[in-house]
Amino acid sequence: MITSAGILLYRLAPSLEVLIAHMGGPFWASKDAGAWSVPKGEFAEGEESALDAARREFREELGIDPPEPPYAELGTFAYSSGKRVTVFVADGSGFSLDGLAFGEFELEWPPRSGRTASFPEVDRVEWTDTDAARERLVKGQRPAIDALEQHLAEAASSGR
Repeated sequence: MITSAGILLYRLAPSLEVLIAHMGGPFWASKDAGAWSVPKGEFAEGEESALDAARREFREELGIDPPEPPYAELGTFAYSSGKRVTVFVADGSGFSLDGLAFGEFELEWPPRSGRTASFPEVDRVEWTDTDAARERLVKGQRPAIDALEQHLAEAASSGR
């Protein structure tokens, strides 16, 4: 089973927004709906914690360090393919996107050409409201938005 971990940053001003990343490479180039992701990546359970993996993958995909803790675990969400992603959340208010340098992957392109090309893992990131995020995120990650809203509501009701 493939397991990934990622970090969903949010900010509250002027309204709730989340930071999502458009997937890079030729397959996703002209797509918007369902072509965005929480910055995340795979890890081997038992070799590193999900949070350590999420922080490492954030750095690898975006080229900048994620914000300092605290983090909260929103949950583990399953894709229809059976893949799972554990999503952590952190307040990204004031977090700077300066210095973005997207990580790359190699792929045979065009298909069956015998040529290998490099593509960015992510080709852009955006702060977006939660309604847009639900439409833009890959289907398996959309429940993380609901979990974030519940997390924030619980924090507000407990005075945190």
